[in-house]
Amino acid sequence: MKAFLTLAATTVIGMSASAIAADFSPAVVYDTAGKFDKSFNEAVFRNGAEKFSMEKGVAVREFEPQNEEQREQGLRRLASRGNSPIVAVGFNMSSSVTKVAAEFPDSQFVIIDSVVDLPNVQSIVFSEHEGSFLVGALAVMKSKTNTVSFVGGMDIPLIRKFACGFEQGAKYASSDVTVFQNMTGSTPTAFNDPARGSELAKSQISKGSDVIFAAAGGTGIGVYQAAKDEGIYAIGVDSNQNHIQPGTMLTSMVKRVGVAAYASWEDAQAGEWQPGLKVLGLAEDGVDYALDQYNKDLVTAEDIAKVDAIKADIIAGKIKVHDYMSDNTCNY
Repeated sequence: MKAFLTLAATTVIGMSASAIAADFSPAVVYDTAGKFDKSFNEAVFRNGAEKFSMEKGVAVREFEPQNEEQREQGLRRLASRGNSPIVAVGFNMSSSVTKVAAEFPDSQFVIIDSVVDLPNVQSIVFSEHEGSFLVGALAVMKSKTNTVSFVGGMDIPLIRKFACGFEQGAKYASSDVTVFQNMTGSTPTAFNDPARGSELAKSQISKGSDVIFAAAGGTGIGVYQAAKDEGIYAIGVDSNQNHIQPGTMLTSMVKRVGVAAYASWEDAQAGEWQPGLKVLGLAEDGVDYALDQYNKDLVTAEDIAKVDAIKADIIAGKIKVHDYMSDNTCNY
């Protein structure tokens, strides 16, 4: 029961008429890394739940599970209280969403980064390989050693999808580039091990890597610190992480999970919510690379022009980026 004390409505700024509608009561269940993981979950919080509450004047009820069992408990508790749509953050929520959505067929559920084929579930996935291709190309443009690397979190097809896209982009920019890859572990804890992230990054740096892309949740914090300590570049993921180590963070491969959650709640509020699959890539502005005040001195106008040209060619279909999850291979 203690965990459910974390269920709380966010601050409501001026309740609108639609906020009190009986059939619209948005909610979100974060994954166990928590909403302040500086990565995936926080992107949903900052650009989804928090922003929606502020802009729409509607409380988004939140739940932060402390362990795997509480994912399902949280979803069921929210649904039983009438919350809908309920956004479930991350592929780890798949089995829980499948069970609870079947129990509450009149409630709407949204799962990010996985597919649940039920008539009351909206599944949102992203073309991470396309965004990773862009930062892979940029990494090689800025590398002095023609050696770049990748640190993943849990060794699953989704994270391999990031790695494969990154490698393809790197090899597009330089045919003789060297690309190292390491995964942190085989369980969800691999997304929350900064110490191990630092170790892997330092090992890659010792082999000549001078730009490291991390798709590893909280583990990436250790990668970024190691990059700063060793005087090389790092690339963030999911949310714009350029601010974490200014001057070291070359860019971030942003995955607009918060925007996707916001849009789903907005559609429901307008009575336009639909179940089914949504795929968000470069063309849909679902993924991209980040430019802001923190990396403006690191990425030149010429770099931007080259990356944007690659982006345009991917959108136009001139560059085909292989999706690892289509056949669990990375051929380029």
